[in-house]
Parts: sequence; structure tokens; C-alpha cells
Amino acid sequence: MTAVGSRRRALVVRGGWEGHTPEASTDEFTGFLAESGFEVLVEDSLEVYADAEFMESLSLIVQSWTQGDILHDEFRGLRDAIVSGVGFAGWHGGALDAFRQTVEYSQMLGGVFTAHPHGMVPYHVTFTEDAATHPVAAGLADFDITSEQYWVLCDSLSTVLATTDIVPRPGDPWPRPYRAPVAWTRQWGAGRIFITTLGHGVDDLRHPTLHDLITRGMLWAAR
Repeated sequence: MTAVGSRRRALVVRGGWEGHTPEASTDEFTGFLAESGFEVLVEDSLEVYADAEFMESLSLIVQSWTQGDILHDEFRGLRDAIVSGVGFAGWHGGALDAFRQTVEYSQMLGGVFTAHPHGMVPYHVTFTEDAATHPVAAGLADFDITSEQYWVLCDSLSTVLATTDIVPRPGDPWPRPYRAPVAWTRQWGAGRIFITTLGHGVDDLRHPTLHDLITRGMLWAAR
């Protein structure tokens, strides 16, 4: 475990499938968190989630862990920390394509990745009416990006801040465009959750609007 800075604690948990470059991706934000006054702790194992006393000491959890399994005690520790008020922020598969055997994890986050049917494609991201007055997204402008366009199953308890339309191409089985969420916030117990489907790799995360969205999301989620 490594620590930088002082005051409020932010835990960065990273690992799983290397295709999403969990170390390089989270390194894009550890400096920002330290500059924002957090003591930044980095873990390459999920075992830390099972340490209830440590988890209760946190203000924020930033997770980038694609695929894999989470043990019952680890998930319970993560869930209990969030319910008690610890914030959670994550992006792309590091949040939405994790721990698929633990359905309560997807329930807590409010969405689960199912497909990116057209691979890496250029597409448009549109901010919603709710985004205009939300501290995470107020003032941000719609933008274009080339990346995986995530098809996400979600529920109505989240505040959706941005969307994209997945338009059927010849041979696709869905009959009309699917408006998929791209970013949302969510309350779970006393904890705040921020999620975005973007962030396949470092190039995505360096997009100025996405970078602002994620940094704002982390600060908003932290208690």
C-alpha cells in the first residue's frame, strides 16, 4: 500500500484484466486527488475491501478492476463502506464489467455492461437536462469521442448526466437506436456513486471533457 498527501483518504483499487490498463489509467488521477487534499492509498488486491475498520476511514473509493470475482467478505466490506457514506467512483469496464457473479454489485452501481456491438467507433455524447444544474457536469459541452460505445442495462434510480445513441447498422437485430447512459450519479445508503461508461484507456481519459467529468465526479462522491 502506498500513500501520498494527507487529510481525507482516497483508496484506489486497481487490477483485473490488463486490457483496460488499470495502473496507467488510475495514475492519471492519483496526482489530482493528492493535489485536492486527499491521502491517496493504492491497492492491487481486493482484500482491502474486507478490512472494515480501514474502509470506514475512507472518504472515497476509486476502482478500476475489470472482470474477475470478488469474495463475499470483500463485497460486503465494499457495500457497507458505501452505505455508511464512503463515495465510489469508477469508469468503463473497471466498474461496469466487474464481479459479474455478484449481482448485488451491479444493483449498487445501477448498471451493468452487456456489449459494445460496433467496437471502437466515433460517436457523440450528449449531456442531459439534469446535467445543466448538477455539480459534476454543469457547464460541460457535448462532445465527440472515438472509443467503445457501451450498451448498458440500467435502472431509474440514477441521475443520468450524459447519453449516447447506439444506432443499428445493417444486420443488427435491434429495431431502433438505443439511448444508452454514458455518465450518472447515484445515492446508495449514505454514499454517493459516480459512474461513466467512457475510459477504455489512457487516451480516452485524457480527453479534456471526460477528464473534467471524472475529476468532478470523484470530488462530488467523496464524503
